Amino acid sequence: METRPLVVHTETIGNAARAWLEERAEVVAAGADEPLFAELAPRVVGLLVRTYTRVDDALLDRLPNLKVVGRAGVGVDNIDVTACRRRGVEVVYAPASSTHAVAEYVVALLCDALRPRVYLEHAEDRGGWSHHRKTLVAPRQFDELTLGILGMGRIGSTVAGFAEALGFETIASDLEEIPVDRRHRAEMVSTEELFERSDVLTIHVDGRHANRGFVGEDLFRRMKQDAVLINTSRGFVMEHDALRGLLQARTDVRAFLDVHDPEPPPRGDRLFDLPNAALLPHLASRTETAMARMSEVVEDIWAVLEGRPPTWPAPED
Repeated sequence: METRPLVVHTETIGNAARAWLEERAEVVAAGADEPLFAELAPRVVGLLVRTYTRVDDALLDRLPNLKVVGRAGVGVDNIDVTACRRRGVEVVYAPASSTHAVAEYVVALLCDALRPRVYLEHAEDRGGWSHHRKTLVAPRQFDELTLGILGMGRIGSTVAGFAEALGFETIASDLEEIPVDRRHRAEMVSTEELFERSDVLTIHVDGRHANRGFVGEDLFRRMKQDAVLINTSRGFVMEHDALRGLLQARTDVRAFLDVHDPEPPPRGDRLFDLPNAALLPHLASRTETAMARMSEVVEDIWAVLEGRPPTWPAPED
């Protein structure tokens, strides 16, 4: 009987994707630090990871027969793509899997930030009712605000489309020249101008090494006194100390942070003590549909194992 190739996934994947792969390969769940992983390592030809497994030379040394690494997600910043390819290991990913999920999550955060509201837990007397209606008044509407987008890739461009529909004046900045049909009427500006003009700034840069600490003190000090900052990209793109200093010094600036460095943020992180910092547990891509699409990377894993070119080979940094 022919031995089927072994694919190990270190984090959860969708049931449908696992079932599809199980029709073709032996599939085992094992964390990289578990004894089972060490036992299986010499036989592993395919490795499937999500966010919290670091694929570097140390891990690759343990997998002498590895042929492909699949990242069930948009970025590959937890994978040393160069080290993999140097060993003849292909890397594949799912770049379009969570675009809509993240973009609509940004809209939800915009509503949280800009439209104060309260949910009634019981019948209110006239005084309480009147108090809510007098105090919960948004100072400006969406169509009076400038939304800035840092990074106009798939997600940033989709956010721009939503922003256009909601009435924002939209400006954006990107390292690359963005085609007009992907701008959704957003005005392309320099990064410095983006921070200076934005009432709301949402960050959508990728996880390449050059973006580590990209947003630091020089850009923070350019922000408006009452700006809103949203980060659903990577925690490490912002300098943590500079961000904390900004929020401490300018209490009218508010930050909604869905991503962190590290994750989860440590218990002693002083951002928890700041009333103008809202920390969220990395939920932007957490829809059933997005998670299922992320897991479809198994099709590219199988393509590589069969000797076919993958649909989505990962870019190198």
